[in-house]
Amino acid sequence: MNLTKLNRYLLLPLIILTGLLFSVQTVNAQFVNPRANIEKMARTMQLLNYGYVDSVNLDKLTEEAIVAMLAKLDPHSVYISKSELAEANEPLQGSFDGIGVQFQIFKQPGCPDTVLVITPVAGGPSDKVGVQAGDKIIQINGESSTGPNATQKYVFDHLRGPRGTKVNITVKRSGSNSLLDFTITRDKIPITSIDASYMLSPGIGYIKLNKFARTTMEEFHQAIEKLKAKGLNSLILDLRNNTGGFMDVAIDMSDQFLSEGKRIVYTKGLHSAKQEFYSTSKGDFETGKLVVMINEGSASASEILAGAIQDWDRGLLIGRRSFGKGLVQRPFDLPDSSEIRLTVARYYTPSGRNIQKSYKDGAESYAEDITTRFKKGELIHADSIHFPDSLKYLTNGKRTVYGGGGIMPDYFIPIDTTSNTHYFLDLYRKGLLNQFPLEYVDANRTKLLAKYPTLEQFKLDYDKDHKLINDFIAYAETQKVKKNDEDLKFSYQDIESILRASVARSLYNSEAYYEVVNGIDHELQKALEIISSDDLFKKNRLNY
Repeated sequence: MNLTKLNRYLLLPLIILTGLLFSVQTVNAQFVNPRANIEKMARTMQLLNYGYVDSVNLDKLTEEAIVAMLAKLDPHSVYISKSELAEANEPLQGSFDGIGVQFQIFKQPGCPDTVLVITPVAGGPSDKVGVQAGDKIIQINGESSTGPNATQKYVFDHLRGPRGTKVNITVKRSGSNSLLDFTITRDKIPITSIDASYMLSPGIGYIKLNKFARTTMEEFHQAIEKLKAKGLNSLILDLRNNTGGFMDVAIDMSDQFLSEGKRIVYTKGLHSAKQEFYSTSKGDFETGKLVVMINEGSASASEILAGAIQDWDRGLLIGRRSFGKGLVQRPFDLPDSSEIRLTVARYYTPSGRNIQKSYKDGAESYAEDITTRFKKGELIHADSIHFPDSLKYLTNGKRTVYGGGGIMPDYFIPIDTTSNTHYFLDLYRKGLLNQFPLEYVDANRTKLLAKYPTLEQFKLDYDKDHKLINDFIAYAETQKVKKNDEDLKFSYQDIESILRASVARSLYNSEAYYEVVNGIDHELQKALEIISSDDLFKKNRLNY
C-alpha cells in the first residue's frame, strides 16, 4: 500500500525517543479482564486513603505505581508528569518562548560569575533590539544576574516566558563606559535540528542533523537548496549521536533520498495492524552519491533512515553499529494532563529487519550496552561483532545485512581514543576548553573581527603561530592543571582544534564551530575520502 504524505500524518501520530532507561521484563500477552484490575487498584487506593496509619500522598503514590508498571514492559514505555511534559516536548517541537540568545555562564578569576551572550538568534527579539555577542547580562528585571544567580536555571526561569511579555535586561559591553539597558519582547525562538550545512569541497556537501523534530524538514529543504546553489552533487549526512525524534519526520527525510514507490519502513504490534510507508516522487536528493554517518549513539528515527538507505543500496553507511532501538511509542494523555508514551509496535526496515537490541537481561544491562561493546572491543574491531545466520537479510542489491541490535554500517571506522589523555580529560572536566576561549574573545573581539571579518579568512589565516594553544597551556597552569608533555603529544591537535573552533563560534555562529573542528574529524575525513572517489565509493562494503 503506497501511502501519501497526508495519510502518514493521519495514521502515524507516533513518537520515537531514546535515552529513557527503566527496568524491564518480558510481558505476558495473555488476555486479562481490565475491569477487575481497575477495581483492584481503586480499592487499594481507597484503603490507603481511609485506613492507613499515617497521612498518604495519593498523587505521588499513583505516579510511582504507573512508573513501576511501565518499567515492567520495555525500556522505552514511560510516564511523564504534567510538570515535566512541556520540557520533555520542547526539543522536538522546535521552539520555545524567550528572548533568543545563546549564552554561557562566564567565570573569570576575581570576578563574580556572569551570563555571557555567545550569540543572539538571528532575527530574534534580542537581535532586533541590538543585543550583541559578548554582552554580559548583569541584571534581569532590576535583579542582579551575577554571582550566585548566574546559573542555567535562573536564566531559564527569568528570560523565558509567554510570547508577547516583556523583560528588561542590563548588559555590560566591552568598549562601552556605561551599562546598556534593553527592553525585550519575548517571542517564539526556534530550536534548530541542523547544526551545520556547508560545502566540504567542490560538489560535496555536509549536513549534520541532531534530531528529527517538527522543524527538521523545513530546515533540511533550506539547507539542500543552499548547497545546491553552491554546486552540490554528493552529500554526507551526519547522524552520529542523533538519538531520534518523530517517526513521520524520519519517513519524510528518507523520502528525500529515494525514488517513488520504495518501502521505507513498516510497523506492527499485537494491537496495532501492520502499516507500511512508501516513498513519493518528491525528493530533494534522489540522485547523487550519498554517505550516511552513524555510530553507537545513532538511534530510533536515525536507524529508520539508515536502514532504508542501506536496504535500497541508495548510499553508503559509514561508522559503527547503531544504538538498536526498533520500538515505536505513541503518546496517550491522562486526565491530569500528564502523559504515557507507550510502546505500541515494532518497526522493520524495508528488508524486514527489526533492529531492537535485547532487553531481556534488565535495565542495568540495557543501559550499559554501549560500555559493554567498548569493553568487548567492538568499537575498535569490526571482527568483534558477530551476527547469527538467523538474522540474515538481503538488500535490494542482494548484499547481506543483519537484524538485531542496531544497524551495522557498510564501512566500519573504529573509535579513536588516543587523544583522551589524563591531561585532556582534566582540561575538559574543569571546563577550561570552554572558559578560556570565552575570556579570550571577550578581551579581543573587536581586534579579531577587524582582522578576520569572515569565517573564510579566519580558517585561512588565524593563529598560524600556534599562540592560542600556548597561551591556553599557560592559562591552564593558573587553574591548577599542570602541563604534561607526554600527554600533550597525543592531545595537542584536538586541544588546538577545539580552541580554534570555540573562538570561531564566539565570533561568528554555531555552525562555524563545526566548519573548524571537522578539519580534524578522522571519521568525517574518511567519509570525504570515500565519497570523493568513485572507485572507493563502489567497493567499500563491509564483509561480515
